[in-house]
Amino acid sequence: MRFVDSCKVKVVAGHGGNGAISFRREKYVPFGGPNGGDGGKGGDVIFQVDEGLGTLLDIQYAATLRAENGEHGQGSDCYGKGGKDLVVRVPQGTQVFDASSNELLFDLTDTEARVIVAHGGKGGRGNMHFATPYDRAPRRAEPGEPGEIRELRLELKVMADVGLLGFPNAGKSTFVAAVSRARPKVADYPFTTLIPHLGVVRVGQEASFVIADIPGLIPGASKGAGLGIQFLKHVERTRALLHLITVDPGEGRDPWADYQALRHELQSFDPELAKRPEVIALSKADLPEVREVFDELQARFATEGKSLWLVSAVTGEGIDGVLQALWSHVGREERKGRVRRKPRTEEKAGESP
Repeated sequence: MRFVDSCKVKVVAGHGGNGAISFRREKYVPFGGPNGGDGGKGGDVIFQVDEGLGTLLDIQYAATLRAENGEHGQGSDCYGKGGKDLVVRVPQGTQVFDASSNELLFDLTDTEARVIVAHGGKGGRGNMHFATPYDRAPRRAEPGEPGEIRELRLELKVMADVGLLGFPNAGKSTFVAAVSRARPKVADYPFTTLIPHLGVVRVGQEASFVIADIPGLIPGASKGAGLGIQFLKHVERTRALLHLITVDPGEGRDPWADYQALRHELQSFDPELAKRPEVIALSKADLPEVREVFDELQARFATEGKSLWLVSAVTGEGIDGVLQALWSHVGREERKGRVRRKPRTEEKAGESP
């Protein structure tokens, strides 16, 4: 299935039904009064979180999401039937923006989030409501109100506790596959991962957190180079970062320079991201050339007040220590009560969101 994390859609709520103009016409009932019923309320367009979804693909191909109109009122005091609400399932982590003003309307981070994105129109009153002692046979009724019409932009940001960052071929996919049941594509060429992959990591008997494998970054990613901004945004919800660096003799890359480049891209994209707790690990410890440079690199990182771990997703070396270090950051956030803010709750019908 294609991974779609951004799309635009038009939502149209149902129009309210018109009120009816009608009078009693019964035998032996002279001067029958008005009995025109009210129109039904138009249906709302509702977005509801579905934890089973991980993409906006279905919505991308829906040009317009339209709820039912309310029925018109009828005679004999019959009210029109209300239009059926349109409930649209969206992935957890979906943000809803106004397409014209770019205002964030809803942030659907809660597993049970359910919000009205377009309110249905109110039904018009029938002529039975307009009878007075001076006008006992009113020949007027209210038309139904139109439903809200909105142009929306949807952005999906994955819900993960830890974001896994690194340049292409740093071993991120192999690491995720080793610590969780996620099975991202693993190959010996760059950019094998083209979409974020989520995996649940177990720490001990009860503790666990969600890790996201973010596709490989390159210098200039914060300005759109490579996969760039398309996937950097998926790091915004994480509470801790894991930087994977490695030695690549074929490309002559310096792990310290790679780490600095990653930090620069985070700072350029969002300065708040650069302040998140982080764990740094040198991957592919099963390779001799990696072990040869580890002590020197560890000392270099230590001069900057940073710890460097040595890990191998193939042999499992150092994995438990890195996971415990990540949990020390993620678990601390939970103990402080820093939970993700809940989205706006569903408003009452008739109120603007």
